Amino acid sequence: MLIAQTGILVSGSIVRVTGSGLGCITWPECHPGSLVPVAGAAPLVHQAIEFGNRLLTFVLAGIAIGLFVSVLRSKRRRMIIVLALIQGLGIVVQAILGAISVKLQLAWWTVAMHFLPSMVLVWLAAVLWVRIGEPDDGTRVRAYPRTLAVLAAVSGAALAMVLITGTMVTGAGRHAGDAVAAEEGRLQLDLAYIAQIHAHFMYLYLGMTIGLLFGLYTINASTRVRKQGLWLIAMIVVQAAIGIIQYNFGIPRWTVPVHVGLSGVVCGLTAIVWAMAHTTTGGGTWRTGSRSGDARLSAGRVH
Repeated sequence: MLIAQTGILVSGSIVRVTGSGLGCITWPECHPGSLVPVAGAAPLVHQAIEFGNRLLTFVLAGIAIGLFVSVLRSKRRRMIIVLALIQGLGIVVQAILGAISVKLQLAWWTVAMHFLPSMVLVWLAAVLWVRIGEPDDGTRVRAYPRTLAVLAAVSGAALAMVLITGTMVTGAGRHAGDAVAAEEGRLQLDLAYIAQIHAHFMYLYLGMTIGLLFGLYTINASTRVRKQGLWLIAMIVVQAAIGIIQYNFGIPRWTVPVHVGLSGVVCGLTAIVWAMAHTTTGGGTWRTGSRSGDARLSAGRVH
């Protein structure tokens, strides 16, 4: 689920950077009277890219349904079931937001409204990945001190500001998603100005994350937590480098999917480090994560 949520971010960015956002001009139909692309209604490549992105929503929905059914049948604890349910409901909401952005001709704020909830779903999928690997009957304990846990949360808030200002950079930038949207519905702010604000929030986020990692090493936190922290720092640095390339070289097309994909990676890793502030000790070594789930498995009712 985590990989799929990040993957659809990349496919959406490809729609934008190729100018295919209005390859299908309506929703849920692609064109009035047709659920699929129509020859001559728009450039074929634009229709194929936008329609393909829409089809990926069904793949995402299938994964979400499979995830929810599996944790439900395994009788996992309520938190896990709720997090799995949110993934499915979030996909439905995202489909509606995508329809709104098409109906409003890709106005910059509708695209931002479509992107940011995806990052929330990435965050929650990452938290679910951490929680689903813990036994349901263990004892919750702190993996690192409360002060560092607060710093991890504040770092996440800084990331939120990075993402919000990033959508504003996109809204004022050159890749509007369609030729029509490039002329109207754009954010009327100086691109260099908003890019600088975006960069400053990124430096704040990076600094807080470095401080968090320093703290984790100081208290000799678990190798697993420190490893995730190191990966997070590395991905932020790579992401910053891509942003610098975009700023200095006029936002080359190839950088957009890379930058968006790395946003999902960074968001997921930040959520994982934050979620690891607590861990579960003791409990059974259940194959499904719960005693009742293993009982169903041994009875042949879970596969």
